[in-house]
Order: sequence, then C-alpha cells, then structure tokens
Amino acid sequence: MVQVKICGVTRLADALAATEAGADMIGLNFYSGSPRYITPESATALCAALRDAAGADTPRLIGVFVNEPVSRISAIMGQVGLSGAQLHGDESRDMLKELRGTAFKAIQPPDVNAALDDLTYYAPTFPPESAGLPAVLVDAYHPRLRGGTGETISAEIGLAVGERVPRYMLAGGLNAHNVAERVRGLRPWGVDTASGVESGTAGVKDHDKIRAFVAAAKNAAGD
Repeated sequence: MVQVKICGVTRLADALAATEAGADMIGLNFYSGSPRYITPESATALCAALRDAAGADTPRLIGVFVNEPVSRISAIMGQVGLSGAQLHGDESRDMLKELRGTAFKAIQPPDVNAALDDLTYYAPTFPPESAGLPAVLVDAYHPRLRGGTGETISAEIGLAVGERVPRYMLAGGLNAHNVAERVRGLRPWGVDTASGVESGTAGVKDHDKIRAFVAAAKNAAGD
C-alpha cells in the first residue's frame, strides 16, 4: 500500500483531518522562507494535541528543513517529537550520516542525468527499511523554490529513480485528480502533497481534498 504524506500542515484541525483520512505521515515545514512555515513552539503544541487525540493512530511526523545545521535539526526533532527529517536544501551526505538514519534527502533534479547523479551521491545515506522513511523524495525542479511549487516531475525522472530506489517518495503537483495515474504509472513507495490539498491560502488545508487525495492514492496502489 502506498504511503501518503500530507505536508505543510500548520493547524491541528488539518492534522486531525489527515489522520482520520488515513494519511501515513504529516509534514511540518520549519523553513522560514516557506509560506507553510511553522515555528517549533507551535509545532510542539500541535503535535502534542494530535497525539492526545489520535493516540496510537498518530501518523509519523516529519520535519522539513532547508540548510539547517545538524544541531538545530536534532534539537527540533527532540522538542517536537518527530519521526524523521526531510532535508530539502543543499545538505551534504555527511549531514545525513550525522543524523543516523532519521533523515532522508529531497532532490529536485532538472533532468534524468541530474537525478541519477543525486542518487549516486546520496545512496550511502539512504535510511534503513525499518525506519519507515523513504530513501529519497523526488520533487519538481524549480530554480528558487524548495518544494510546494505545484509543478510535476516528468515520468522519465520518476521511472529512472524507481528503477534504482525501491522506496522513493514522489512529490510535485500531486492532487486528487492526478495522483492515481501517477501511482499506477510510476509505482512510488509514497506520495507527498502540500498545495494539492489546499483551496487558497498556503498552509490551510481543504479537508475534502485531503480525503479525496488519500483515497485516490490508496485505491490506485491496489490496482
């Protein structure tokens, strides 16, 4: 069954909606340059309330970081109680090694050759299967933005990554209308969406879109 991550969550109501819909992961963005930025203090309160409400059904909580030092990433992970860290900047593989299997790299390759170069570079740091994390997240290329662009990756890139990485997470422009086709065609281990389950304001989720996205992704994985 494909893993589903609802990213850029900033409100408890949205986290609860994602949990009830069957999302496997919830992403919290600690990059201050993102319109979906959440402070560590707000994330701590949100996640504590989510755990109180959902108990054992609480999804894995993933922090999104861009070019932060390992010490800050580790501190926020401990404070909030995160299951993993998604590194969405220019981080080195040495940084991932320092995080000891609790982090995975997001890449935004402009073409297949760049994707394969990234995989070769980061392969030694792919987290273990037992961590419940993707080996790598593949997002749509943008010269300035770090995710949340609404753009999609090419099927060529997705297929090339899938041939080399059994557990890759697909991101970039996914919504309830296209995720089933992408899951069936590219067979990712997981899918990630942020803007695809919003109706206007970044960081404010549409609960109907969350439910439709999770259902479409999960049903397609069983086809």
